[in-house]
Amino acid sequence: MSTSPDTATRADDRLVTVISRWLARHVSDEELQRTLEHVGPGELSADQAKAVEELRAELAEGSGGAELEMVARETLEALALG
Repeated sequence: MSTSPDTATRADDRLVTVISRWLARHVSDEELQRTLEHVGPGELSADQAKAVEELRAELAEGSGGAELEMVARETLEALALG
């Protein structure tokens, strides 16, 4: 019997996984957008929620490229720091 918590259901862990997979080109923009939309603001700290919202906005713009990747990496950092 494992005593470790089930981290797969935590919103920040799910987001770290999908953003990392997106950066590695294993996940489409659409899948990333869907995952971001399914996370409620109450599931994240204020800083995490702000970073996720910035990433959502960049994705919605559709410009892509280096700017979007930079925002994704900054979001990962915010999620990791809590």
